[in-house]
Amino acid sequence: MEEQDIFRGLGVEISLSNEEDFLKIKETLTRMGISSRKEKKLYQSCHILHKRGRYAIMHFKELFEMDGLESNISEDDIGRRNVIAVLLEEWELLKIIEPIEDDEPTAQIGHIKIISYKDKEEWELIPKYHIGNA
Repeated sequence: MEEQDIFRGLGVEISLSNEEDFLKIKETLTRMGISSRKEKKLYQSCHILHKRGRYAIMHFKELFEMDGLESNISEDDIGRRNVIAVLLEEWELLKIIEPIEDDEPTAQIGHIKIISYKDKEEWELIPKYHIGNA
């Protein structure tokens, strides 16, 4: 019997070196996203999803789709997800299983705000999706 695609073609499937990396990635993703121009607010773009022993970096709009909710995911959203996954790989927090192809969307690093760990208390970090809340 063929295994069902648990991610339904969504997200960037990844592997972790060890289980502790899951929490590091989860926390890091809370500090990566789109910032408010007027206030110190950061809207989280991506989440790490663990399902049936597999992991993926998912844009929050992809998680809406997985839940059967309305989603208007754009090429820009996919581009941000892809560049975030690549950054996490460059920082040696994960390994991307299927390399992101040259013809897939990617965002400019300047289109993503990354808050340093030491500065996170100065920002309101706002997730657009809460895993486990269907």
